[in-house]
Amino acid sequence: MENNLLATVDLGSNSFRLLIASIQEDNTLHPIDQIKETVRLTGGLDENDNLTPEKQEEALAVLARFGERLIGFKKSQVRVVGTSALRVARNAEDFIMLANKALGFNVEVISGTEEARLIYIGAMHSMAFSQDKRLVIDIGGGSTEFVTGVGYEPQIMESVTMGCVSFSNRYFVSGELTERNFANAIFAARGRVQAMEHLFASHDWVAAIGTSGTARALYDLCIENNFSDQISLDGLYKLRKMLVKYRNINNLSMAGLKEDRVPVIAGGLAIMTGVMEELQIANMTIADGSLREGVMYDLLGRKTNRDLRESTVERLKKRSVLDDAQGDRVANVALNLYKQVVDKAKQDPEQIKLLQWAAQLYETGLAISHNDYHKHGAYILANAELPGFSKPEQTLLADLVRAHRGGLTRAIDGLKNKRRVRSKLLMMVLCFRLAVIFNRNRKDIPKDHIIQVDSPTKEGFNLIINSTWLKQNPLTRHSLNEEIAQWKKIDFKIKLVTS
Repeated sequence: MENNLLATVDLGSNSFRLLIASIQEDNTLHPIDQIKETVRLTGGLDENDNLTPEKQEEALAVLARFGERLIGFKKSQVRVVGTSALRVARNAEDFIMLANKALGFNVEVISGTEEARLIYIGAMHSMAFSQDKRLVIDIGGGSTEFVTGVGYEPQIMESVTMGCVSFSNRYFVSGELTERNFANAIFAARGRVQAMEHLFASHDWVAAIGTSGTARALYDLCIENNFSDQISLDGLYKLRKMLVKYRNINNLSMAGLKEDRVPVIAGGLAIMTGVMEELQIANMTIADGSLREGVMYDLLGRKTNRDLRESTVERLKKRSVLDDAQGDRVANVALNLYKQVVDKAKQDPEQIKLLQWAAQLYETGLAISHNDYHKHGAYILANAELPGFSKPEQTLLADLVRAHRGGLTRAIDGLKNKRRVRSKLLMMVLCFRLAVIFNRNRKDIPKDHIIQVDSPTKEGFNLIINSTWLKQNPLTRHSLNEEIAQWKKIDFKIKLVTS
């Protein structure tokens, strides 16, 4: 497999999409293969917001087909994102475990604002570059994203839980197309937009842009039926009247309407109408790029050492007024230990980055209180907007910070509540906790006193430390003995050896 290829998989609430592109010399992307399959994941949520076994089976079959196309790709070449339906589904974690196996790559569930950011990047890279402020609107199967930005930089990002699948199922029961159903759906959409209307209705943007399937479908319908030469509010009104004449979606036969869009066109039309009415948008153009393209450009940034996550960590460090030197001390020791206790062949570069960032941010909670600062820090990291981080990555950052001190058993139990605790994850926690202990006095450890690991196994290892340094730091030695005793209780033995 050529190293200049990238692939993204978008597990949307309406459709699953696979995009493969080659990296050009100027760092632009050239699509070479695209696959789209309609799954309607949101439609597979039962009354308790669990994905039904039938819908899971259908989705996994699609992912298995995508997985065949991705054979030969490395993990660094592929990024898979899940959106609204997987944010809502109560049994999402169970499904994702199966999805990872079917696809061969791990699924990341991204937040609504992160989805909005990536959508904006994808849309702007598919249009002529401009420094004019633009408003991008993406109506998906389960959520609608709103973003304003300049150039390639998004500024305001919001996500609202309403989508073409969920609205079609709720307001057009049995596919009935009536004026009353449309009115109810449009008012519902306007109501949901009102909460953040003040952020987007000032009209300091010069153009409104629609992206993804719903916008494309409405654009095609307006053009093919001679309603307008773009998406216009007047054209949407004409389209609604035409749909009502058919009475039911099962009767629809319109120029420009693709078969896979028929079941969700009413919900999408109602949302777009409500949005344009509420934000007073008369006309809207469309962009070819959206979430999957944005994910790919973001992935390209990670491959070319322009990882947005690094900038996010730096901004958070400054905002929290952290001691950079101390964070780096802890990170250096944690990474040094991790690379010794985990077999080189099993080391995950992404986990190493996350361990480093968690260590650099471990004192974030001090901005609230010194007491239980690890809990405060975990809360901040779990709930803050962290551009570039997927939801699982953000959760892991928070979990590591929460587990870096305090009772070990409780920390591990907390991890078990969210994911299966694997040996590498336990080693991340261990290395982090030891690194904090070693750097408690907030002084650089002499280079000739390097802490070494000897004979690492699944059951434990020998920890070699300079005897002189250890005698000079009795509090550290005491804390180490306490930590070793905690790990012994879970059958992991660490033997302290002086040199």
